[in-house]
Amino acid sequence: MATLAQWAAGARPRTLPNAISPVLVGTGAAVGLGSPRPGLATLALLVAVALVIGVNYANDYSDGVRGTDDDRTGPMRLVGSGAATPAAVRSTALAWLTLAVLVGAALVVLSRQWWLFGVGALCALGAWFYTGGKRPYGYLGLGEVAVFIFFGPVAVLGTAYTQTGRTSTLAVAAAIGVGMASAAVLVANNLRDIDTDGQAGKRTLAVLLGETATRRFYAALVLTPLLLSAATGLCCLPMLLGLLAAPLAVSPVRAVLGGARGQPLIGVLGQTALVLLAWSVGTAVGLALSSVG
Repeated sequence: MATLAQWAAGARPRTLPNAISPVLVGTGAAVGLGSPRPGLATLALLVAVALVIGVNYANDYSDGVRGTDDDRTGPMRLVGSGAATPAAVRSTALAWLTLAVLVGAALVVLSRQWWLFGVGALCALGAWFYTGGKRPYGYLGLGEVAVFIFFGPVAVLGTAYTQTGRTSTLAVAAAIGVGMASAAVLVANNLRDIDTDGQAGKRTLAVLLGETATRRFYAALVLTPLLLSAATGLCCLPMLLGLLAAPLAVSPVRAVLGGARGQPLIGVLGQTALVLLAWSVGTAVGLALSSVG
């Protein structure tokens, strides 16, 4: 039976910046638009965190029963290591996803943005079918696309819209940046597992692109949000605050472009998540201080 510490590790807390960052940025946009609602922001954060944890447990379950995790370099997996039964991990994943759906429903009702019910349903389905089902899209090279969409534009603009009923040009630019940095976290993960995923038949984007192109793609995903900060800063000076994350990007980008493999890429994943979070904090403050639509 898995220990509490193993269950906590299975939630993969290093990926939580993917949940926190878009809500921070979306709420910063709401402040800039003049009508933030902290209660709704809190609900949006709970939805995002529950979705990320649910995805991580679902990924653990699905990869474990397929044997994809039999020879891993990364953190311990509950099913792959035999620490927990597939049924237990599956139930835990569904519990977190159900929590996300219930809190999301409350968010929609309170915000009265009824069309977001459809968006929420797509998010829940996307979370499960990333590695679940007969043809998981994460095995077809579409994982990064989904992360970009759901944790970028959907999460950022959805957070802003539930609070204000509108968005802004700056919010759209910031949402693109969050999506790209979030996708970079997954690219770092899949670059680490590129050999074992290929052998197991898991055709991630890294496997499809090849190692060299994946390394360049990672660098582009990390650096583009910084370029967006510079570009938006030309019209709204506070948006330059996102550039405070630039020093944090040096080490992971250098490691990836320098050919880091295996165990060192575990550290790169954490560093990438930190870049995402730092950039999002700076950008959220920048949005809050800006009033340009």
